[in-house]
Amino acid sequence: MKVVLKDMTKKFPNRNKKIREDVIAVNNFNFEIPDGKLIGLLGPSGCGKSTALNLMSGLQKPTSGRIFFGDDDVTDLPAENRGVGLVFQNYALYPHMTVRQNILFPLQNLKGDAKLPKEVMEEKALEAAKLVQLEELMERKPSELSGGQQQRVAIARALVKMPRILLLDEPLSNLDARLRLQTREEIRRIQRETKITTVFVTHDQEEAMSISDMIVVMKEGVIQQIGKPQEVYDEPINLFVAKFLGTPPINVFEAEIKEGKLYIGEEAVLEVDLPDQPVHAAIRPEGFILSENGALSFELDEVEVMGRDITVVSKHPQFEGTEIRSIISSENTVNFADKKVRFDLKRNKVFLFSKETEERIRF
Repeated sequence: MKVVLKDMTKKFPNRNKKIREDVIAVNNFNFEIPDGKLIGLLGPSGCGKSTALNLMSGLQKPTSGRIFFGDDDVTDLPAENRGVGLVFQNYALYPHMTVRQNILFPLQNLKGDAKLPKEVMEEKALEAAKLVQLEELMERKPSELSGGQQQRVAIARALVKMPRILLLDEPLSNLDARLRLQTREEIRRIQRETKITTVFVTHDQEEAMSISDMIVVMKEGVIQQIGKPQEVYDEPINLFVAKFLGTPPINVFEAEIKEGKLYIGEEAVLEVDLPDQPVHAAIRPEGFILSENGALSFELDEVEVMGRDITVVSKHPQFEGTEIRSIISSENTVNFADKKVRFDLKRNKVFLFSKETEERIRF
């Protein structure tokens, strides 16, 4: 099912009575979600991603704009009539019910012509349980399950009616690191098997990039960039997107373009065909090449050996953060003798941004 969001805006009254202007949680949101794809809605806390999800589900109504499921305008349709499956961060399972009863619950509440015979409901519940690999735990209560199993029950309950759209609101936030990895792989597998159009809300960029067909990066209610995860990582449109995607995060320096060269401090590190101007120079951690005669020098702090690679931790007066992290192959040997480390740069891992607008400057 294709989902089209046209000029979708949501405003809330400002809690600060001294400020009359409304708070804009989602601002002129325009996006077409292709049929059968998994979309990661990504951004920091308070960026409007959960509000956007609530608008799609029908739990909230947009201040302006329209929402289409396929050719159907569902903007004014109640949540229960939209054919949406919802999965929340806190699972929202009924503690007194078994796994079977929790999964059956949406089917038992169908009315009129949609009502199903008991045998059909049981069959559908078992199919949903098998999809999330819980068919052997049908008689257990939620308290007898792990966090990952509880989340899979919530997913099965959302899928049992085979919704037109599946909406997941930070479904992995309550799980530990190992379960997060396992459950996100399960979500991707289930989505591929069912081919249900899915929107996955998260603030965790690694989570979004690992399972999404496309990601939508948001900031303060506004879409910053839309694209395939690797494309957005490789071609960030502005400094916010560049900083938000990547682990470890991108290294950002105060820099300057002078006479066709990019200077970080007193060192010319790249030739660039651009007019003289101050810029933000952002370098991905994997964008450094260790070299005795490298163009860029840092004050060496420490080296973290990670097995297949090495993280060099260093400092520079023009760096905008606290510590620079450079990832190089473990085949390299870092010399601690002079407390300095020098690098050349991979051109495709260096991004320049305007000091005024923070928009990308291509070179």
